[in-house]
Amino acid sequence: MNINDMEIVLSIMKNAGYSEVVDVPESAEIIFINTCAIRDNAEQKVWQRLNYFWFLKRHWKSNVKSGRSQSLHPPKVVVLGCMAERLKEKILDADKMVDVVCGPDAYRDLPRLLEDVDYGQKGINTILSLEETYADISPVRISKNSVTAFVSIMRGCNNMCSFCIVPFTRGRERSRPVESIVREVEELSKEGVKEVTLLGQNVNSYNDTSVLEKDVEPGTNWKLSEGFSSMCKVKQMGLRFADLLDRLSTEFPEIRFRYTSPHPKDFPDELLYLMRDRHNICKYIHLPAQTGSSTVLERMRRGYTREAYLDLVQKIRDIVPQMGISSDFICGFCGETEEEHEDTLSFVRAVGYDMAYMFAYSMREKTHANRNYDDNVPEEVKRRRLNELIEAFRESTGQCFDSQIGGIQLVLVEGPNKRAPDTELIGKSDRGHRVSFAKLPVIDRADISTCKRNPSVGDYVEVHITKSTRASLFGEALAITKLSLFHRVQDEELVACESSA
Repeated sequence: MNINDMEIVLSIMKNAGYSEVVDVPESAEIIFINTCAIRDNAEQKVWQRLNYFWFLKRHWKSNVKSGRSQSLHPPKVVVLGCMAERLKEKILDADKMVDVVCGPDAYRDLPRLLEDVDYGQKGINTILSLEETYADISPVRISKNSVTAFVSIMRGCNNMCSFCIVPFTRGRERSRPVESIVREVEELSKEGVKEVTLLGQNVNSYNDTSVLEKDVEPGTNWKLSEGFSSMCKVKQMGLRFADLLDRLSTEFPEIRFRYTSPHPKDFPDELLYLMRDRHNICKYIHLPAQTGSSTVLERMRRGYTREAYLDLVQKIRDIVPQMGISSDFICGFCGETEEEHEDTLSFVRAVGYDMAYMFAYSMREKTHANRNYDDNVPEEVKRRRLNELIEAFRESTGQCFDSQIGGIQLVLVEGPNKRAPDTELIGKSDRGHRVSFAKLPVIDRADISTCKRNPSVGDYVEVHITKSTRASLFGEALAITKLSLFHRVQDEELVACESSA
């Protein structure tokens, strides 16, 4: 999300006349630092970077004299994002480290805020918006030659989980109109992008109400995953996430679509069946659990139980057997007992995740937990439980990767393998697994009249998987192909097998 936000900021700055981007902060006249406030560790890293940028400001003249800096003016330091909103006064008071503090909904105001600094003022705007989606801004891509891209479709979150600061730093949910998203993806398609990740703090709660003329009764027809509840009732129901995915996957059959980060409550059956039926919607779901204990889930205000989540996982795998699933977990949440921790360990083993983000709990100000609970699990206990959780995850994830051996995966080539840049390429499979393979000439199924050639960045390659680790796959390239061609051939082979049977 922060990468996409920076692309929006670059577009705003470019339109305001700031045209050049430098490679190193030493030569910059404006330094943007985009921040995260979801864990304390992330904030500590920001303070470390700010100390260094403060050093650049104080020693600008000597850096220019020595040739270390090429800038014509001392740098202005701008703090963006969630930490800017959360700690605005503290940041501005931090010994003249920072010139501008700008929250995630105020990026359009950046040129004015920078002008205020020229007149000796501090620039600050951290007002949260109920409407801002930056739908009319065409982001300036940071990686010009990348074959993958991020597209933000909604902002904010209404869930109010007790541990989470996002609703306080990103505001309430609001979604971009479908048409603006389609236009952005169309531009990306023209630029040669082959994979688009749709972004949102609660991406599958997408709700485009721009086409509505009147309100509907709160909660009417808004279907949740079976066994899940929500604290926030939907006041207007427009086009939902499945409607958007349906439109995008139909209009752009040669682009592969992923999305992150969803909430488990918003997986109605029609979304799962759409993912099953569309070859260009990746068979991968990030399904944040946070814990495997029903009592901790209740304290977290997640709106589901351990059993409801496991039932959803089973439904997903019944509808799409090849679906890859990843998750988020928090260790040592307020009041977590050893028994509740053991519930999470057994939960992880039961699901068998492809990948997981696991962290020790970090209390955040303003949250429900901060107001109502004690952060009473000792740090050494959190660390020990985190290590045990990581080990439980590793026990099961190997099976996910080993199950791919012998199969053929469609891999989008993203570049050379850093471990063997001269001889190997690497990319992602439909399921999100990293796959590397030897860079050797293969046939191109879309143009069989040509000679064999080496696959290049942006090619879809059929790869026969021969080996796995707990985090990646290795295989042999069979052919270069196209997204739709690969799946059409697979469907024809499946029909042929069924006919012969």
